[in-house]
Amino acid sequence: MKVPFLDLKPQHDALREEILAAFARVYDRRQFCLGAEVEAFEAEFAAAMGAGAAVGVSNGTTALQLAANALGIGPGDEVIVPAFSFIASAWTASHAGARPVFADIDPATFGLDPEAAARAVTPKTRAIVVVHLFGQPVEMAPLLDLAKRHDLRVIEDCAQAHGARWRGHPVGLVGDIGTFSFYPTKNLGGCGEGGAVVSRHGELLDRVRLARAHGSPERYRHTSIGYNHRMEGLQAAALRVKLPHLGRWTERRRVIADRYLEGIRLQDTLLPARKPEAESVWHQFTLRHPRRDALRAHLAETGIGTDLIYPVPLPHQPCYHDLGYNPGDFPVAEKAAARCLSLPIWPEMADEQVEAVVAAINAFAAVR
Repeated sequence: MKVPFLDLKPQHDALREEILAAFARVYDRRQFCLGAEVEAFEAEFAAAMGAGAAVGVSNGTTALQLAANALGIGPGDEVIVPAFSFIASAWTASHAGARPVFADIDPATFGLDPEAAARAVTPKTRAIVVVHLFGQPVEMAPLLDLAKRHDLRVIEDCAQAHGARWRGHPVGLVGDIGTFSFYPTKNLGGCGEGGAVVSRHGELLDRVRLARAHGSPERYRHTSIGYNHRMEGLQAAALRVKLPHLGRWTERRRVIADRYLEGIRLQDTLLPARKPEAESVWHQFTLRHPRRDALRAHLAETGIGTDLIYPVPLPHQPCYHDLGYNPGDFPVAEKAAARCLSLPIWPEMADEQVEAVVAAINAFAAVR
């Protein structure tokens, strides 16, 4: 049985008429940048995430840029970033003119290791970027303690964690400011690019709201240096159609993850950790295996799609060679990059497809 790593067609086929009608609504209003549709989505998304307010922006990368800007991060500052994540997490610092200082990750959760983060603190450190990678909430308590001791700001990168919770608290609202992405492959994905920023602090959201639109509180009056990072009305319209389904889609992801955790019995396989205080939304189901490439080839032969997500740790990306990091500096992240394999986990997967993935993985022991 063929099982693609991801198939967006079933979701978009099911919602096709609603999304096209929403597009027509925006088209007829001709409010293509910001406008009523964006304002409505901001309110609905904030309510769904347990936030008092949200600010819609152009994508998840610019959401991080605007978060750093709102916190006043700039040249001469340092920002601690996990060594294993998508590159945009590090650009939180770089786009602000600050220096990303990488720290290793927790081997169980892929989250920032608090002890490694503590070792990375210097007098120049201004903030910590916490990435809830693959939809798994990071253990926040020690990182919050670290931030309090050194008067640091905490930015939560929730690009893969829509609706996840840590100790009952919505991610994005535990630190100072949180960001989301609505790239089409995300748990809540648009029909193009989009992002959002949330915070418990209204003044930070006011800064984000101002900066996303040229620093302009009113037309042709600019009170600060800003950007063109506005959310488009068409994307907000599509996301409004999808948002009511997010809870159901998340529950289906959890069912699939449970089946993988129960059914995969391949020797030497390290499965994702589950902790009682962390409510994962399973953006990815990423296992680790010492013969990852051979396992991936075997699964491809049986029709199972997989992906290698972040095969190069951030400190070893060519754009950061000038920072002087060397192989071996981040052993946990480097091991994860060499061994991680992400399996299909999308809400429309049939039970038969899930069982095919489990069976194919367990069969690897017999063929290797």
